[in-house]
Amino acid sequence: MSVKSLETLEVWKKAKEFALRVYREVLPLLPPEEKWNLNQQLRRASSSIPANIAEGYGRFYYQEIIRFCYIACGLLEETLSHLVMCYELKYISRTIFDSLEQDGEKLTQLINGHIGYLKRSKQGQNE
Repeated sequence: MSVKSLETLEVWKKAKEFALRVYREVLPLLPPEEKWNLNQQLRRASSSIPANIAEGYGRFYYQEIIRFCYIACGLLEETLSHLVMCYELKYISRTIFDSLEQDGEKLTQLINGHIGYLKRSKQGQNE
């Protein structure tokens, strides 16, 4: 397993791009008093989305991969919940929030599509 093989996985690339957007577009806008709360929660949740997809990808057995994809879905929802807080506290603009929310919805569809593919293909079932 290598990063090059992981980069062939579209769902992982999109999850990584989403996390990078949170880091680049949201975290710099948070006030200093959120350094140990909302900032850390957003860092952990958003970066764990692609990390869980990658961990599942490295497992080779479809049920394990699916389990980690479900975890990634939960972390995406957690990230979106934190982004709602950021918007309602006026830390980020409506434009940034709407854009990230749309990307989050697309990412949810990608992850769910990947889960469906894994269930149909049953990779590693006979290993």
